[in-house]
Amino acid sequence: MTPGEVEALWLSVRTAAVATLLVAPPAVGTGVLLARLRGPARLALEAVAMAPLVLPPVVTGFALLWAFAGIAFSPAAAVVASMVMAFPLFVRPVRLAAEGLDPGLVEAARTLGASRARAFVTITLPLLLPGVLTGALLAFARALGEFGATIVFAGSFAGRTRTLPLAIWSSLQRPGGEPAAARMAVIALGVSALALVASELVVRGIRR
Repeated sequence: MTPGEVEALWLSVRTAAVATLLVAPPAVGTGVLLARLRGPARLALEAVAMAPLVLPPVVTGFALLWAFAGIAFSPAAAVVASMVMAFPLFVRPVRLAAEGLDPGLVEAARTLGASRARAFVTITLPLLLPGVLTGALLAFARALGEFGATIVFAGSFAGRTRTLPLAIWSSLQRPGGEPAAARMAVIALGVSALALVASELVVRGIRR
């Protein structure tokens, strides 16, 4: 690997990790809320939460550029773009896990004097953990491969916002860059596969 490729790989992993950590609280909260809501309120919230899945990433990037112009073309912009694109994939497994919970467990804890916050931390969150880990894996993988929104909102600047997907694209724009692009594509695949295996092992350990 060339120094530029190592730099792009490290930037991708760092950006994806930070984006996953930052998006976790709102994604978990939204997933639990979607499991509890009914009627038009749920439909409206789900439409907003899932919008990045159906909108073209370039459109999402343009919306971010319009809304957060102050941080555009910076490392923070790359993180925000990854967060927005990864958000729906984090929410869905959490929602499915929350829908399978027995509400009687939380009600029993409340009758014993536990506050809402304590019941959530001690009962709901541990039971949601497999869904949360699955969502974190999907969010990380999505953030790692994010391209469209990032290039519009953050640009492609070496050492700052040029993540691995952007580095692959840049290599393909120059003559003879195909071998480097192929090498980086294999690296990206390997990192995603490692993350998948690690997450699956953790989830199986928790279920046991």
